[in-house]
Amino acid sequence: MLEKNRFKIPVAPHLILLKGDQVLLHLRQNTGYADGMYSLVAGHLEGGESILQAMIREAREEANIEIDPTDLSVNCTMHRWSRSGEEYIYLYLICRRWKGQLRNREPEKCKELQFHPLDNLPSNLLPAVRRGIECALNEISYCEYGWEEK
Repeated sequence: MLEKNRFKIPVAPHLILLKGDQVLLHLRQNTGYADGMYSLVAGHLEGGESILQAMIREAREEANIEIDPTDLSVNCTMHRWSRSGEEYIYLYLICRRWKGQLRNREPEKCKELQFHPLDNLPSNLLPAVRRGIECALNEISYCEYGWEEK
């Protein structure tokens, strides 16, 4: 059977880590993408790992915390289109329980890691991430971002 060249799309889980009415955000730096903007703990899926495994790995790598997979809930899937013509699937996972002391483990990429009130998110929060947080918290299971610009 001949292999077809099929379209492949990167998948990036994003962690909405909640403490009361606050969400954990990090300020990006020295990455070459969206430096000076706030985002969530997130990362790309690696081959051979599930979405939950990827989210747990990213939480450990970026924030020094351990999350039980039963404490993660995928609340929103976003199909994102960027101006560069790239497409992504972003998954927004909510978590309210974790173990370990929060600590910025990637200071070369992350200027700060702290909780922010959900009703007063920073103006320099990545717009797609802002939309993903809003959709996830409002139980909107699917949304699109960037397609209106195409």
